[in-house]
Amino acid sequence: MIQQIDAPLREDVRLLGNLLGETLKQHAGQDLFNQVEQIRALAKGARDGHAEAEKKLEQLFWGLKDEEILPLTRAFSQFLNFANIAEQYNVVRSRRRSEFDENAPSPNPLVHLFTKFKERQISAQQLFDQICQLKIELVLTAHPTEVSRRTLIQKYDDINEDLARLDQQKLTPRERQAVLNNLKELICSAWQTDEIRHNRPTPVDEAKWGFTTIEQTLWNAVPKFVRELNELVQAHCENSLPLEIAPIRFASWMGGDRDGNPNVTHSVTQEVLWLSRWQAADLYLRDIEDLRWELSIQACSDELKQALGYEHPEPYREYLRDTRQRLKATRHWLAQKLQGFEADDSQIIQTKSELLEPLLLCHRSLIESNLPEIANGKLLDFIYRVNCFGIELLKLDIRQESGRHRQAISAITEYLGLGNFESWTEQARQNFLIQELQSKRPLLPRHLDEPQDSLIQHPDVKEVFATMQTLAAQPPESLGAYIISMAEYASDVLAVLLLQKEAGILHPLRVVPLFETLKDLDGAAATMNTLFNMPWYKQHIHGKHEVMIGYSDSAKDAGFMSANWAQYRAQEELTAVAKQHGIQLTLFHGRGGSISRGGAPTQQALFSQPPGSISGAIRVTEQGEMIRFKFGLEEVALQNLEIYTAATLEATLLPPPIPKQEWRELMHQMTDISVQVYRETVRENPYFVQYLRTVTPELELQMLPLGSRPAKRKVSGGIESLRAIPWVFAWTQIRLMLPAWLGTGAAINQIIDAGQKQTLDEMLHEWPYFQTLIDMLEMVLSKSDGSIALYYESHLTQDENLKALGTELRQRLKDAVQTLLAMKGESKLLSNNEVLDQAMRVRKTYLLPLHLLQAELMKRRRSYLNVEQAEHTPVDHALMVSIAGIAAGLRNTG
Repeated sequence: MIQQIDAPLREDVRLLGNLLGETLKQHAGQDLFNQVEQIRALAKGARDGHAEAEKKLEQLFWGLKDEEILPLTRAFSQFLNFANIAEQYNVVRSRRRSEFDENAPSPNPLVHLFTKFKERQISAQQLFDQICQLKIELVLTAHPTEVSRRTLIQKYDDINEDLARLDQQKLTPRERQAVLNNLKELICSAWQTDEIRHNRPTPVDEAKWGFTTIEQTLWNAVPKFVRELNELVQAHCENSLPLEIAPIRFASWMGGDRDGNPNVTHSVTQEVLWLSRWQAADLYLRDIEDLRWELSIQACSDELKQALGYEHPEPYREYLRDTRQRLKATRHWLAQKLQGFEADDSQIIQTKSELLEPLLLCHRSLIESNLPEIANGKLLDFIYRVNCFGIELLKLDIRQESGRHRQAISAITEYLGLGNFESWTEQARQNFLIQELQSKRPLLPRHLDEPQDSLIQHPDVKEVFATMQTLAAQPPESLGAYIISMAEYASDVLAVLLLQKEAGILHPLRVVPLFETLKDLDGAAATMNTLFNMPWYKQHIHGKHEVMIGYSDSAKDAGFMSANWAQYRAQEELTAVAKQHGIQLTLFHGRGGSISRGGAPTQQALFSQPPGSISGAIRVTEQGEMIRFKFGLEEVALQNLEIYTAATLEATLLPPPIPKQEWRELMHQMTDISVQVYRETVRENPYFVQYLRTVTPELELQMLPLGSRPAKRKVSGGIESLRAIPWVFAWTQIRLMLPAWLGTGAAINQIIDAGQKQTLDEMLHEWPYFQTLIDMLEMVLSKSDGSIALYYESHLTQDENLKALGTELRQRLKDAVQTLLAMKGESKLLSNNEVLDQAMRVRKTYLLPLHLLQAELMKRRRSYLNVEQAEHTPVDHALMVSIAGIAAGLRNTG
């Protein structure tokens, strides 16, 4: 393990910081630069424990005019963004450096894993077969707290490229100076660019952001990754991967996730589907132009000659002319549809095979003509891309809440004079749905003649019907899964199937129930067992099923530890039920970046799942800001593709041990304590909601344009109505991190007091699940800071009841830290993770001023709103920048 931050990383951070300082002097004035330096010095003093330094900072900020705060928040936020850029590039540097050093361990986890497989007697054939069967799908989702504009992200990517150029050994002094000048220009440009959107992004904006990730990094990273995997397979399995291999694919929720988001309508979904196909056609068209330029070769097979139908001096170019023309026609047709015009669709490409078959024929011909170098060049990359991205670029998942489907079916049953479906017993619902699914007649007439106040004319019901009709008009390959959030009953799944049937969807989307509350997770296996026991349903699914495990809502409902254990048990039970029925189960993990939303290092997270639950197939969400961190640079994207593959292979072929019964019993005890403590605080303390809305920026998050989805599911309500992501984000901003530890520390402490520490030690050393849980708890506790939370509280409330609750929460945080240290037998957090410890230490100097400024901004904003009753205030922009800056500084806890 690297015991300290890399010297080159420190140099990069210093370089970018110095260039930012020069930019401030030149474009914001010497006074601002001096002020930033003064604040930085005081923050360093405060970080090192000098109370007087923090007091001076506080007094300095009190005296600032509104307009003086924005440049300061921007300066400190930009530094944290530049620290992130340097850290991200350092991953690339480390990978490159290891290639120069023959003795350095490979950065590719697959290299070590293949050696481990050999040591554990996994045969070459078994490994080869498993790699060929891999089905890893990463699902890109929008993120309500991703505030960085795409304009700035592009500048940050360019800064990364310049850091890479500076790393080249043979730059002349003139070339080096040119790179430094360009870096300075980029930093100046970033400083002069407004980092905050003024309008809430639309779902289409979010989808375009996802397409950009594909175009800029994954388009090149995917074929590189498959080539690299093939080289390893050739070396270890003495075999080559089949040409149709696609171990990792991508899907998206952007433009399809309508749960709690009224801005995602059927017309938005249609626009995103067309845009996605247009982007794919455009990228493939660039590839085919490059390919035809390269394939000026004469030698070809008889098969290609016959396919061409006539002699030609450049057969490959001539043969691919038709594919190029069809891609142009496809792109044109989609452009016309997006503009609202009709166009000729006779030439458009509708399926992946239409694009793939000509490429495979060319490949066969080149191999037969003894030209493997050319066959396995750009052409092979093109084939790998088509295998991965299809004609759709990203398969679009649809997500809707179960209640909306029940409402739609109720509208149908009322129209037919059968009563209200929602009021029926679960058995009656199932009987009706199965009967109608087997019927050959439609349920409803084509034209409905009902008064406007009837349920079937309700806008929400009409939107569900319109969505289904939109899906019926798409090429099946464009669509992924239909996710039912808040799934509870077997009838929830059958309802969606019936709505698809009624809309005339010839190739129904696979229906994936999402179990997310503690109650629903506990009942998940029973619900699936009910479905698998229905002969019609079992025949319909053809031996395969997907189930989604929710992390966000379960953690909000029950706390981190209880939710985590419920998710583990649900996966065990679902795996067992599927096995009993002979069903191949794929688990879809709805993870986010934060710990309480399932965030954890990928390899550790996947290996800690129950044995047998990852059987060569897995789906995982990648949310907003994590997409940028994991896939924003080509080399970093490549590394994350390697990690996902290694983690899935290891969990499949060398699953973790089955937990001992005494470990399970201890987990049950701890989670019972944990959920009780959590709910006593969150649900039963009469001042808790008021504390959340007074001391954290929860209300400010709702008012500011962070994402296309409203921050709340309902306009009014308590904790249960707040979306899980802003709930986590609000506590993160004040560094209390409450959702990730509340109840957990108390539970562990009671178990230690009961004399069970020896069993805990055994779990910590022998059970990957428990190791991961504790590692994640330690990481989030290391990023918490009770004194910062106290500052917000003292600045924003004088209410004695709220202060008493704050004192209690901070004491619980302190107790959780002490309990964790006692359990691990260590004197400080992150004793075994010096890199993260030092990274956080560097960041604290820049985070502290942002926290103090944010508290001041919240106070001023609320004062303006109370006095003027205005919708916007002079400090809104600075507050947004502070939110973005703190999120950047804390990375994966947003």
